[in-house]
Parts: sequence; C-alpha cells; structure tokens
Amino acid sequence: MANAQQSHGPGKGVINIGQRIITALVGVVETRIRLAVVELEEEKARLIQILMMVGLAMLFTAFGLMSLIVLIIWSVDVQYRLMAISITTAVLFALAIIFGLSALTKSRRSTLLSSTRKELESDRKLLEEE
Repeated sequence: MANAQQSHGPGKGVINIGQRIITALVGVVETRIRLAVVELEEEKARLIQILMMVGLAMLFTAFGLMSLIVLIIWSVDVQYRLMAISITTAVLFALAIIFGLSALTKSRRSTLLSSTRKELESDRKLLEEE
C-alpha cells in the first residue's frame, strides 16, 4: 500500500519530466546520427563516381599524351630530338607538380558532413539558451 502511494507522489512528476527530457535528447541524437549516415552514404557514392571518372580521364589523357609525345619527337629533326625529349619531360613534370599541389589544397578544404555540423551547432545553441 505504501508502494502505491509513493508511485503517485510529487516525485513522480519530476521523474516523468526527466524521462521526457532524456527521450527527447535520445530522439535528437538519433536523428542527427541518421542525418550523418545519409550524408556519408551520399558522399561515398559521389566519391566513387568521381574516382571512376577521374581514372578514365587519366587513362585516356595518358594515352593521348604518349601519342602526342611520339608525334612531336618524330617530327623534330634528328639532331634536336634529345632536346625535344628533355623539354617535353620537364613540362610534364611541372604540370604534374602544379596539379598535385592544387589537388592537395582542394582536398584540405573539404566540407564533409557540413549539414550535420550545422544541425549539431544549432542544437548546442538551443541547449545553451535553456
């Protein structure tokens, strides 16, 4: 009998409020995790597509450059062929370095999970206000 009276006392309201707050927080965390998972899946699909396109583009570019280099070397006079080969090699290495550095700078400016970060920041601001 004493047990039944305690379950309906003034402490029960506080416990119910605490349970509702915890349930709401778990719901918010669950939706944010689902958002992060969806964004990661989208990014994975985009990255796979981009890598496949870049791979094919690099393959065809390599074949084109090899054909162009052979054509340039055959068209140059015999006495200047060595100079043509060295100039072509230097230009290709310079281009490789330039494009490699630009790819590194772009990869450092990646915006992975930007929507999730914005939502988590807004959640944090709302929790700090209360």
